Amino acid sequence: MNEKYFTPLSGYLMFFVMLIVIAFGIYAAVALENFVITALCGLLTFFMLNGFFLINPNNSRVLTLFGEYKGSAKQNGFFWVNPFMTKKVVSLRASNFESDRMKVNDKRGNPIEISVILVWRVADTFKAAFEVDDYVKFVKVQTDAAVRKLAHLYPYDNADDTNELTLRGGTEEINHSLEEEIRERLNISGIEVLEARIGYLAYASEIAGAMLKRQQAEAVVAARYKIVEGAVGMVEQALEEMSKRSIIDLDDDKKAAMVSNLMVVLCGDREANPVINTGTLNS
Repeated sequence: MNEKYFTPLSGYLMFFVMLIVIAFGIYAAVALENFVITALCGLLTFFMLNGFFLINPNNSRVLTLFGEYKGSAKQNGFFWVNPFMTKKVVSLRASNFESDRMKVNDKRGNPIEISVILVWRVADTFKAAFEVDDYVKFVKVQTDAAVRKLAHLYPYDNADDTNELTLRGGTEEINHSLEEEIRERLNISGIEVLEARIGYLAYASEIAGAMLKRQQAEAVVAARYKIVEGAVGMVEQALEEMSKRSIIDLDDDKKAAMVSNLMVVLCGDREANPVINTGTLNS
């Protein structure tokens, strides 16, 4: 069964009717001295009171009569229905849910800590009210399950294959996959997923230090590669300019010595300490 709309009676109209009943009961007691009619009017008034209810903006009432689903009222205002109907409140507002940080293993088996931020709301009040026991708890449990599944499918970070999709690098693709997985799991409960994204992601504390050193080593290697690449270009340019301008003629041995000195200066960790040669180039 799917959600169906129910249009309740105006609460203001029925409140006016109830006032008429009360007035007639008072008239029967005072003018007619018929207390039976007065008692009946009192019982009818008490019966009618249970049928009044309010629906605030972005709220709804799921109405059932003796176990039978009659429909969902979503209009805002003051209404009245059969007093025997049960009126379950179901909020239609968007809700935020941030999961606890969970420790799981990624695709490579590395322990990581991850959490997710989910924005959701009820789209089908019938499913939310009757297909699951507690739709709010259902959202939390299924979201945690989706996060665990996602973490097992992708590595935290790249190792050798730089094109591999990772939890840390593939933000848009990962969030899209997470959103689709949660949406599929929550469809049975009538929940609409507005947004899902990873809120926290880090290596677990027991391996965080080792992984940090690995990342630092990778950064140092990458920086060294750029330095060497730039130094080679600078040395090559220096030799070409000296040759074009005929500043000095260098044989192969002197070129090798010059290249070695320049590479040491350009690639060294510390500033070079110059040594002044007071003799000739051949000394």
